[in-house]
Amino acid sequence: MMALNIKNLAIVPACLLALILVSCGEKKDKIKAPGTGSNRSKLSNEALPAEGFIVKARALAENISVPGTLLPFETTDIRPEISGRVVEINIPEGQMAQKGLLLVRLFDEDLQAQLKKLEVQLSIAQKTAERQNELLKINGISQQEYDLSELSVNNLKADIELVKVDIAKTQIRAPYHGRIGLRNISPGAYVTPADILTTISQVDNLKLEFTVPEKYSASMRPGKTVKFTIDGMNQEFTATVQAAATIIESNTRSLKVRGIVKSNHPDLVPGGFAKVLLQMGKNDQSLVIPTQAVIPQARDKRVILYHGGAVEFKVVATGLRDSSFIEIADGLKAGDTVITTALLAIRPESRISLTKVE
Repeated sequence: MMALNIKNLAIVPACLLALILVSCGEKKDKIKAPGTGSNRSKLSNEALPAEGFIVKARALAENISVPGTLLPFETTDIRPEISGRVVEINIPEGQMAQKGLLLVRLFDEDLQAQLKKLEVQLSIAQKTAERQNELLKINGISQQEYDLSELSVNNLKADIELVKVDIAKTQIRAPYHGRIGLRNISPGAYVTPADILTTISQVDNLKLEFTVPEKYSASMRPGKTVKFTIDGMNQEFTATVQAAATIIESNTRSLKVRGIVKSNHPDLVPGGFAKVLLQMGKNDQSLVIPTQAVIPQARDKRVILYHGGAVEFKVVATGLRDSSFIEIADGLKAGDTVITTALLAIRPESRISLTKVE
C-alpha cells in the first residue's frame, strides 16, 4: 500500500509539467497568429486610396498683391531761411495756393532802412563819378582817381543787392502750386530756420509707393504698368513705375518701388492705403499641376507620379504659380498623372488606388 502511494505522487508533477507546456504553446500560437508572414503580406498589398491629377497645358499668370501707400507728387516743409519775428501770416490752411503766394513775412524794417541808406550813398557816389569823369576828359584828375570813384559805385550796388536778398528771405512764399497744410505759428512768434511754419503738397498728381519680394525685383522696370484699388471703392486705378530703389532691404528682403498715378480722382488722398495688384508673368501653354501636389525638399521639389497602381517620386523644376496651380518647367510631360492627396502616407513601395482623377 505504501509503495502504491509513492508511485502516484511521482505521476502528479509530470502531469502538471505537461499541462504547463501545453498552455505555453497555445499562448505562443495566439501571439503569433496576428503577425504571421502571410498576414503581413496581405496588409502590405492593400492599396492606399488617393486622388490624382492629369498634367495638362493651360494659360497661367502669376499675380501677387502687395500693400502700397499713396504719396503727394511733391511735399515740402515750409521753413524760414533766417531768424526773425513774424509780422504777417497768410497761410490758407487746407486750401490750394498758387506758386509765389506770400505765406509769412518777418520783421524787415531794419533791412529796409539799411537799403535806403545805401541807395542814398549810391546816388552821391554816382554823381561824384560823373563829375570826375568830366575832369578826366580835361586831365583835371588822374585815371586812378576816377577808377576809385567807379569802384565805390559798384561796391554800393553790390551791397544793395545783398540787402535786397536779405529782405526777400523775410518773405516766405509758396514754392509751387499746391495744397497748404496746417500752420504751426502765431503772429508775433520768433522763428528760426529749425521751425516748420506749415507744409505744402502737390496733390494734382500722386505717387504710389510699394514693395515687392526680392525674386520679383528684376521685373520692376520704369514704364511698367501696375493696378491698384482703394478700400471702399470698386474702381481699379493704374500707375506707371517711375523708379525702384538701388538696393534690396536686408531686413525684409524686398525692393521699394515708386510709381506715378495716371488718374487724378478726387477720392485718391495722399497717405491712403492701396492694394497693389501685380502680374509678374504669363504663359498661355504652361504645364500645370495643383500646388498641393508639390513636395518641397531641402534642395529640390518633388511630385509623386502614378503608374498603374505603383508610384514614382520625381524631381521637378517649377515656374509661375497662382493661388491654385503651379507651372512645371521640367520633370513632367502632358498626360502624366500626379498624386494630390495622402502625400505624407505614400512610400516608394506603396500601392495606390485612385478614387478621383481630375
